[in-house]
Amino acid sequence: MADPKGFMTTPRRDWPRRPVEERVADWDEVYVPGALLPLITKQADRCMDCGVPFCHDACPLGNLIPDFNDLVSREDWRAAAERLHATNNFPEFTGRLCPAPCEAGCVLAINQPAVTIKNVEAAIADRAWADGLTPPRPPDRLSGKTVAVIGSGPTGLAAAQQLTRAGHTVAVYEKDDRVGGLMRYGIPAFKMEKRHLERRIEQMRAEGTKFRTSTTVGRDVMAADLRTRYDAVVIATGATEWRELHVPGRELTGIHQAMEYLPLANRVCEGDLERSPMSASGKHVVIVGGGDTGADCLGTAVREGAASVTQLDIYAQPGAERDEDADPWPTYPKIYRLSAAHEEARDLESAPAADADARLFAASTLRFTGDGTGHVRSLHLTEVDARRRPVAGTARALRADLVLLALGFSGPDLEDGLVEQLGLALEPRGTIARDAGFATNVPGVFAAGDAARGQSLIVWAIAEGRAVAAAVDRRLTGSSRLPAPIGPYDRPMSV
Repeated sequence: MADPKGFMTTPRRDWPRRPVEERVADWDEVYVPGALLPLITKQADRCMDCGVPFCHDACPLGNLIPDFNDLVSREDWRAAAERLHATNNFPEFTGRLCPAPCEAGCVLAINQPAVTIKNVEAAIADRAWADGLTPPRPPDRLSGKTVAVIGSGPTGLAAAQQLTRAGHTVAVYEKDDRVGGLMRYGIPAFKMEKRHLERRIEQMRAEGTKFRTSTTVGRDVMAADLRTRYDAVVIATGATEWRELHVPGRELTGIHQAMEYLPLANRVCEGDLERSPMSASGKHVVIVGGGDTGADCLGTAVREGAASVTQLDIYAQPGAERDEDADPWPTYPKIYRLSAAHEEARDLESAPAADADARLFAASTLRFTGDGTGHVRSLHLTEVDARRRPVAGTARALRADLVLLALGFSGPDLEDGLVEQLGLALEPRGTIARDAGFATNVPGVFAAGDAARGQSLIVWAIAEGRAVAAAVDRRLTGSSRLPAPIGPYDRPMSV
């Protein structure tokens, strides 16, 4: 550790965000450009280099966190980049999008604010790109084996990069017109600008990975044909089967799934559309669902100029401190968090009917009502107790011209024909079944990421991609030197 007293003398300082009034006027990232590097070496000094670093176990990638913290504190950016990329293909993604379970497992977090591990990771990645420390790494020789990867989200990209670098010829099939999956069209640009994604895609192309966009396997290309053409197939399509809200009035127009709404806003940022046909401009918006996707809808609606935005969360408002009985250290705690979108809604008073940050906690939707044209105009809700039972006398209505459902995802989309054509076995919850080696019931076909694990975090998606690559490499060559950070049945730390 560079400074043995750093955790005692240096307070935690996070990457500062731009003023709310400034950032809601554009789609750029919410952080102050260039403000991270001047403070990050001192923040890295706060790492205690503990004898048993629980941050390793909290991170499914097994990132070597004390190691790169020490190197950043010494400003050895080359070594820090090498150490970080040894376990993480895309640290600029996780440094912006991951909720940082590693920080929840930081030993310092027992009684102090954790080390800003996520910020350190982003700083290393950005400095590595700026200093030219991330050149393409094409293989020295080719194996003669071919692999098809279906899906270009973080799991598919990680698997493809690992397999390409191992010498296999890899083609990634993506149903959308651009590579990236949910990182492209699901994650708003204010959380991660797409230039970060474009850089990695160009790096992968230079290494030899091929991309086939606007190609839905199961429709444009038959799954059986793909299996015949390639020595192995990796299914990394994600969990895109969204959950529904079965209440009266759901059939009214103006009620949409979050993943119908967010891609259109992203396409406006990409220049494909001048204006989203679902734009929240001038509308009273209600978002049903209290997770990250709901927050993404919130920040998007604010930028589109909504008249008001309210977000409903069925859970009670959590406390500001960790509940040591329910969520003991080093598990990831359920605490009150203020995302950039919620900060914006709070400061702009975007939801006068809700709590300070636009969220209504312990709120459950009863029904929707509309006008004479069949368009939604109100959402009727009630407060619920800890067991989600309605609380008598709390029913009320919110004005709603646009309702967005952000209730999560249950498994892969079955309508494209991929699962049926291959004859893949499914788990009872709807995800693709696989064995301890990520293999499905169909020889040569593997499944990874949210399609098999279920809805999860980006850091787990990348870990799955790296692990399935090792499994595929082992099947094709008899052995593998690729790292496998997790197994298919591993789960986050819990009590």
